[in-house]
Amino acid sequence: MSSVSLGIHGVDLIPQGTAYGLLIGLGVLFCGVILVAIKVQRAYLSEDSATSEMFMVANRSVGTGLTASAVFSSWMWINETVLSAAMCYRYGLAVPLWWGSGLCFQIALMAALGVMAKIRVPYAHTSLEIIKMRYGTVGHLVFIVLNLTNNVFGCASMILVGSQLVFGVSGMHFVAATILIPLGVVLYTAVGGLKATFLTDYLHTAVALILIIFFTLSVLTHDAIGGLGGLYDKVVATASENYISGNYEGSLLTMKSKEAIIWGLILKFGNLALVVMDTAFWQKSFASEVNSTVPAYNLAAVAVFGIPWGLGTVIGLAARALHQTPIFPTFPADITQAEVEAGLVMPYVVKALIGDSGIIAFFVLLFMALTSTVSSSMIAVSSILSFDIYKTYFNPKATDKKLLRASHITVVFHAIFITGISIALNYGGANMTWIGYFRPILSCPGIIPLGLTLFWDGQTKLAAILSPVLGFFTGLSIWLATSKSLYGEVNMQTTGEGLPALYGAIGSFFSPALYSVLISLYKPYKFDWREFLRIELADEAQIHASDTSTVDESKGEPGSQTPKSDTTDTDPERTAAQEKSVAVSTGPPTSPTLLSLDDIRHPFDEQTLKELHRWSKIAWVIFVVLVLVTFVLWPMPLYRDYIFTKSFFSGWTTVAIIWQFFAFFAVVVYPLYDGRFEIAKGAVGIWNSAKELAAKKRS
Repeated sequence: MSSVSLGIHGVDLIPQGTAYGLLIGLGVLFCGVILVAIKVQRAYLSEDSATSEMFMVANRSVGTGLTASAVFSSWMWINETVLSAAMCYRYGLAVPLWWGSGLCFQIALMAALGVMAKIRVPYAHTSLEIIKMRYGTVGHLVFIVLNLTNNVFGCASMILVGSQLVFGVSGMHFVAATILIPLGVVLYTAVGGLKATFLTDYLHTAVALILIIFFTLSVLTHDAIGGLGGLYDKVVATASENYISGNYEGSLLTMKSKEAIIWGLILKFGNLALVVMDTAFWQKSFASEVNSTVPAYNLAAVAVFGIPWGLGTVIGLAARALHQTPIFPTFPADITQAEVEAGLVMPYVVKALIGDSGIIAFFVLLFMALTSTVSSSMIAVSSILSFDIYKTYFNPKATDKKLLRASHITVVFHAIFITGISIALNYGGANMTWIGYFRPILSCPGIIPLGLTLFWDGQTKLAAILSPVLGFFTGLSIWLATSKSLYGEVNMQTTGEGLPALYGAIGSFFSPALYSVLISLYKPYKFDWREFLRIELADEAQIHASDTSTVDESKGEPGSQTPKSDTTDTDPERTAAQEKSVAVSTGPPTSPTLLSLDDIRHPFDEQTLKELHRWSKIAWVIFVVLVLVTFVLWPMPLYRDYIFTKSFFSGWTTVAIIWQFFAFFAVVVYPLYDGRFEIAKGAVGIWNSAKELAAKKRS
């Protein structure tokens, strides 16, 4: 078996049978848990996933805590854990900090975009729906391609690295791992929709954070490491064996690392695309309550910073301290560069210091990170295929039932397709470093034009269509030309170098802004923001009402399909949605395209809009502060001829570990408090049902 076609087979740390059992067992377990949760939602909380509105945007009713947990989970890819440790091993402790700063500002930006979307387009289901309304069919199709490419590339690359890790530590064939990873996710996502992924995201987050904290503290307190002081002493003692070219004095303990900062910058551009161009993050924004979007997204943004920073620093440096000692799994051979790039640093350290139980826990963490990514990607791609393609171009009069069936089918289709792409990437010899360098060039061109869609009324249709395409070719040209100029040829190796990829990403990201402005100035046009209010929340309800005209839903007559709503609900978005549903179901529907703009009224009252604009200002302030702190004020003063002292390193790592505990309270404990009333309501319902069942049995 060649390393090109099967990834890197390192040291077998776990039997194949155990690996199969864990992947299958965890998939079945999570599927069972979520199916039970869906039944509880339907029976006791009046939340029925058998409607497209609930399936796609969870009735826009998700609170701050659960939204923060779901965003955190969707953004907790394998990169933040396994690969941050591997890159810390490769370049030193500068990488985990740059990695953390490369994760948080994108989520903060999404908070600002999300709240503006609620102001401009309160009834949108997907970001592409906004594009269609403003730029028509051609613009819609261009951004469909950009979004699908981004989702497929991101999700497939995660399954790829996950299957290679499973193969690397157990010898399980990567094709089997690639098929098993998304299998359980398909079942609960197809049945439960977006709210199901919110609930599983919470479970993923809780389990993963417990394991992350466990790994960090277990490795740090192990006798072979000896705590923070022991880790520092061992890294210093082995400095001559661990010389890093490009770092100040070759030290692992310095922020002055050329390769680390290049890697960090490329990561920032790539991650920005993975958030803004991923429909899943927009959907979570649409699904959250009006007053939840900004606090939820920013809570997740701050919380996620500590994961790669703390875990990556401890695991990566521990591997450097131990990789030439007898307890390391590869001893007497050294860990190879290929094994580092495959992400095997973390499982090797876990096996050396925690043993077999640690490897099983590592498998669970791997499963959590992979399935949370896959589930959010499935809902995102499903919404694009069913809502933006099927309903828009193939069956505009699709009933709610047909739209939901299309969503289920596309979830399964995406799972099969993404599995095939992952297998093809593996056989093609792709590795995470090259993919990480290429992805920003591919995904970044649409970011600025998409943002301008919500913030600049002067962007024309032609500018929105051409600027992403021109931006991609600009970034691609810079990438290839720089590779040729610096290294004399263009191949997988030269295009996988840091500088060509960084220059290409910069060109790909920024050039569409210039193209958009120049093209828009060629034939200026001002867009009327009221056009966005034509996007109706109740389009499907109108069709359903016309199909079942004998049912008067407003009076709640028998046969009504309208779910019961909590009479105490004061959320303005849900209230407006309910009122609008009633309005359209009691009379002949009026096409929103026939209404004059002067007759269209925003569904939110003045007070709600004022509150949303206040949240928008808060979101931008937080975004700017996060960028300044994590890009400039924190890391830049340390980018100098300085090697961390023992006391500074101890304080540095202690803060990183405390940050992990903050993340746990922010996205695991707080959602329980935030949803305490729904949890209590569900628990009471289950208890009463159990008592009724017991009474029937006794009688």
